[in-house]
Amino acid sequence: MNVIGTVGLPGSGKGEAANVAEEAGIPVVVMGDVIRAECRRRGLDPAEHHGRIAGALREEEGDDAIAARTLPLIREAAAESDREAVLVDGLRSTVELERFREAFGDDFTLVAVRAPFELRAERLDERGRDDSDSDLEALRERDARELELGLGETLDRADVEIDNTGTLAAFRRRVREVLGVADGEASEESADGGAAGDADPDPESDTDPAAPNAGGDGS
Repeated sequence: MNVIGTVGLPGSGKGEAANVAEEAGIPVVVMGDVIRAECRRRGLDPAEHHGRIAGALREEEGDDAIAARTLPLIREAAAESDREAVLVDGLRSTVELERFREAFGDDFTLVAVRAPFELRAERLDERGRDDSDSDLEALRERDARELELGLGETLDRADVEIDNTGTLAAFRRRVREVLGVADGEASEESADGGAAGDADPDPESDTDPAAPNAGGDGS
């Protein structure tokens, strides 16, 4: 089993990478689902308490708590799939990275999805999921929270990098290449236009969308 983790700042394109994986039949495990499940277990609304519960889990169970709780979900997804890979959406810190590398060894690959601030801001504004998507200062604050948790160092330690500054079609082709998916295994875009990243969920968001792959680990 190959486990492919993704890391990137909001709007970089991780959500679109997950979409490509799902189209190819590769199971996707979203680390934020761990937080949402814990919120519900405690009788709390994930939309309001996502970030707080993520912090509480780390205080109660250690800095690798989200990764540790994600491990059985990865193994379950692999057992239920006939594909040789599982994509994990939402790594944040080097602690989480080390937990996955300890668990899966050379079978774990970390993929960094990169795009500059201005382009990510433009994508999030076009996405317009909520008012904060068009707030540049809010995006800078979200970036700062991510980086404070160690996301920058985690990006730098990635095994593979995907530069997401081109078209959506080019990005999706590169993701398929990294996933080892032949072009015929995933649907092609109707047009070679638009940059990937618009559908990338913000892992730090306190929203609880019902759509698959929504959110990251909330950490």
